[in-house]
Amino acid sequence: MQQSSNGKVYLTGAGPGAVDLITVRAAQVLASADVVIYDHLVNEELLNLAPGLAELVYAGKRGGGERALDQAQINQLMVERARAGLHVVRLKGGDPFIFGRGGEEAAALIEAGVEFEVVPGITSAIAVPAYAGIPLTHRDYGSFVAFVTGHEDPAHGAIPWDDLARAARDRGTLVVLMATAHLDAIAQRLIAAGMAPETPAAAIANGTGASQRTVGATLAALAGEVQQAGLSAPVIVVIGPAAALRDRLGWFERRPLFGRRIVITRARATAGPFARALRELGAEVIELPAIETAPPDSYAALDRAIAQIGSYQWVIFTSATGVDGLMARLDETGHDVREMAGAGIAAIGPATAARLRHYGLRAAAMPGEYRAEAIVAAVGAHRIKDARILIPRAQTAREALIDLLRAAGAGAVDVAPAYKTVRAAPPALDSVKRLIARGEIDLVAFTSSSTVHNFCAMVGADAARGLSAAAIGPITAATVAEYGMRVVAQPPAYTVDGLCAAIQDYFRRKGK
Repeated sequence: MQQSSNGKVYLTGAGPGAVDLITVRAAQVLASADVVIYDHLVNEELLNLAPGLAELVYAGKRGGGERALDQAQINQLMVERARAGLHVVRLKGGDPFIFGRGGEEAAALIEAGVEFEVVPGITSAIAVPAYAGIPLTHRDYGSFVAFVTGHEDPAHGAIPWDDLARAARDRGTLVVLMATAHLDAIAQRLIAAGMAPETPAAAIANGTGASQRTVGATLAALAGEVQQAGLSAPVIVVIGPAAALRDRLGWFERRPLFGRRIVITRARATAGPFARALRELGAEVIELPAIETAPPDSYAALDRAIAQIGSYQWVIFTSATGVDGLMARLDETGHDVREMAGAGIAAIGPATAARLRHYGLRAAAMPGEYRAEAIVAAVGAHRIKDARILIPRAQTAREALIDLLRAAGAGAVDVAPAYKTVRAAPPALDSVKRLIARGEIDLVAFTSSSTVHNFCAMVGADAARGLSAAAIGPITAATVAEYGMRVVAQPPAYTVDGLCAAIQDYFRRKGK
């Protein structure tokens, strides 16, 4: 049939589970998606990559095992949305064409005349053994690898188990997906076909995530060990001599924060470095932005300040977002940063100072303690007296700094909203609520009081009570305590790097 040029479907692999194992191309198509249709093995945090107005459609399995949408409904939805001129991302766990129905979906799109693109993903069949420290091929342990599914009874299914056993019994590796229910029968069939009962084997559950668990045993004993350990799907089974290398080559499960599931609540635009640092330490990080930034309700105050910006003796920035807000508005109103040449610049915290340097500006004053109350000492009371001061900041913020400046004798303190913070509606919220209910969140990290307020509003104050929390500073910590959460990590330096180190220290002490 002739293809429609109105819309397009991207059959996209979401990778094996870890949010940072998605491909660059997959992230690109998600960023421009109008509709995302996703399966149950997709990490819901990946939905944060889609535009805020994108339609998100869950097509996976519900609690009882039935699918939210059957295959015919999925095909129909893809076709309808594409014919409406939309970009549709069909997001599937792993790779769309390996052990799934991606090929069937592509055929349905061709039949309907809908344009499509296949975006390959990292399959769990390769990634999960790698995260368990098992090389699937090795010069000394096996140069042959086969990937099969084990969801059918080996006595009646179509998989040629006898042939696989003969091919792999000396120098080969078998990777079996979806084998939990028939693992013992598969092992017995392979042994009967000539594989040695003592052949090394391993089962990896929930690979690449905080709940990854690996059980190693002989082929004959593996099913019993898996049952005793209580491993449940998704499980990848590796059979062959290379499986014995996990004890020596295992790396992921040795990281200092392995097994820890941490929620970070920073705004999406600023969460990246913090999330990456925690992931490098082995944590599974769930980005649940509790706040987003938006233009203020009115630029009137900021525009008045910009019109006379050369008259200020000091401009005090309390956040990197405030820096961006002022610089953007200077440009939009036809002004130039050189008009600030006569003003001293103060920054509360190194992140704010770093953002100023991005614009070619250097802070003349920065307190050693990164909080508003310390700014007077950093600037110097003699320089504040009678000075005209501008504070470009959030629309709603604490008044402590203003009161302190006025008490120190400032001639005028003009507060100009450069942005506002609003409560976010992150796609991963339902998933986080379920994890909280099951007691599977190890820590929630907060970088401001507003993130605390909004997080508790999103998940419910009762659900938040009792959670372990990390707070960037004493003011945030006090807000955390107000909601009945336990502050277990608080850095001496009120920075994200300091918070990351405090989190690592907490779990190190907890593990002793």
